[in-house]
Amino acid sequence: MGYSPLDGVPMATRSGSIDPEIPLHLLRAGLLELEELEQALERESGLLGLSGRSARYEELQAAGDPAARLALAVFARRVAGAVAAMAASVDGLDALVFTAGVGENSPRARADVCGRLRFLGVELDEVRNESALPDAEIARDGSAVRVVVLRAREDIVAARAARALLTPRGA
Repeated sequence: MGYSPLDGVPMATRSGSIDPEIPLHLLRAGLLELEELEQALERESGLLGLSGRSARYEELQAAGDPAARLALAVFARRVAGAVAAMAASVDGLDALVFTAGVGENSPRARADVCGRLRFLGVELDEVRNESALPDAEIARDGSAVRVVVLRAREDIVAARAARALLTPRGA
């Protein structure tokens, strides 16, 4: 993410990065008002907007129609592209970690992303991936890059941040 959660990869209902001229055109042409544009970018785009049917990865996977397949392909391509860009910035890739909703729960999403990252040394073990529960290694033995499914623990992070704010210094 950048300044807002709209930047980066498309999400369930958020657009992800788009050409900045798109919202300007929609406003200038009178096709959307500012509040409608915000609603569209935040709540009607991403997987939902691309598929026209659902923001849920699993539902789109089951649907299998062309719009659902497009939404899934765009998502995998954009996630893999973001990983590849980061890998270029840090001179390689040691580990790839999947977490949160789709990352923890969708073997298909993990396989689609990893398939696009083979050129970086990512080798997914299909059996481990299909049966993975969070906090599992799913890379093929001998893979140059570790691939991990990790349970998101936002509650712990938030609790630690709250404790840090509430604990007097030096205590």
